Amino acid sequence: MTKQHRVPTVVIVGRPNVGKSTWFNRVIGEQAAIVEDRPGVTRDRFTRRASWLGRDFDIVDTGGWLPSGSDLDEKVSRQVEEAVRSADLVMFMVDASVGLTDADEAVADWLRRTKVPVILAANKSDNDRRELERWSFMSLGLGEPYPVSALHGRRSGDFLDLVVERLDFGPEATDDDEDETPAEKPSAADGVPRVALVGRPNVGKSTLFNRLVGEERSVVHDMPGTTRDAIDTLVETEDGPLVFIDTAGMRKRSRIDDSAEYFSLVRALRAIDEADIAMLVIDATVSVTSQDQRLAERIDAAGCPILVVLNKWELLESEERRKVEADISRLLYFLADAPVLKISALTGKGVHKMRPVLQDTIEQYHRRVPTRDVNRIIAEAQQKQPAGGGARVLFAVQGAIDPPTFTLFVNRELPAPYVRYLERAIREGFSFGSVPLKLRMRRKGD
Repeated sequence: MTKQHRVPTVVIVGRPNVGKSTWFNRVIGEQAAIVEDRPGVTRDRFTRRASWLGRDFDIVDTGGWLPSGSDLDEKVSRQVEEAVRSADLVMFMVDASVGLTDADEAVADWLRRTKVPVILAANKSDNDRRELERWSFMSLGLGEPYPVSALHGRRSGDFLDLVVERLDFGPEATDDDEDETPAEKPSAADGVPRVALVGRPNVGKSTLFNRLVGEERSVVHDMPGTTRDAIDTLVETEDGPLVFIDTAGMRKRSRIDDSAEYFSLVRALRAIDEADIAMLVIDATVSVTSQDQRLAERIDAAGCPILVVLNKWELLESEERRKVEADISRLLYFLADAPVLKISALTGKGVHKMRPVLQDTIEQYHRRVPTRDVNRIIAEAQQKQPAGGGARVLFAVQGAIDPPTFTLFVNRELPAPYVRYLERAIREGFSFGSVPLKLRMRRKGD
């Protein structure tokens, strides 16, 4: 029997701008979290798998804990509190270059009440003099502060040794376990379909994301640009696991006025490129804008299926609804048969209809058809409408999935309109719906 080896969770907390995201990036070995030298950049929980001394653990970056601040600060703080509730160890980060603050004491008071194990890190201890400043944090009552420098890596290895010592990884692996694989939850790398929620700022992506994953995983606020990182969450559904990705709202690059927003855009675009399906969320009360059109074109170019989601549908009258439907047909005509879902992310109305559409699209995206059937469809299409000039397809085969990709072996180059005709024949013949298809030509003798 395979033994279960735990993957514990370490959550980084602290007041704003003490270097939590910089430390997070150093531990996982990549620039995954957005880092900028001003408070309030991180807002959502951001989880990645890390490894040290051969031990795997999940590390969670969080926003600054300020429960008595603005409405947005309170929502960010609730995200931090939710993360701590599921933590095996909390890494409380303070700033040695600034010293002890009232905000640090407030965080310490809260952490003591949670009863979760805490390890105290005095960040920005970039030299010997700074390391001496750490002793002022002894008054927090959370044990000895350990000096680290997230930016320069000073003493980072020693500190990670301490973190691993404090974690419970469950039973040790034995020689009998060497050929056995520890049980872990599936991840995107295991082939779990990834569904990215994309759209302009303030159209309701995070509200819909939270409803789909069943918890307040993303900060929701009526201020555009609340979401910064691309937040992904694994959800078990009746049809199997899905990874939902909440992305930052995408504006015109000319309107991006700070580096944090720019990197949010980069991460959102990367999420689209890595997604199996993209949900284009549109504010139905505004209808289709030029930015919605550009986003649809960008998703279409990435080669993943698109589901058009009209959010806030319940706020429209009959005449307004007809206008929005006409705008979809007129302005997003290039999406062809893309499903259009009319929902209310806030109330949940219509959201239940999304799952079967998602599942059907996923099945089509991963679908492989027999070679004999591909050639039958191609032969029928050529019989109905020859290419002309003696050009014809000699043989066809599906070479790949995600998206379905077909290679056509031809005797000479086919005209572009005829290639589109064959694509339509394949789409209709196998009921591929709105899933993008790729056709590749290979001439005889190449």
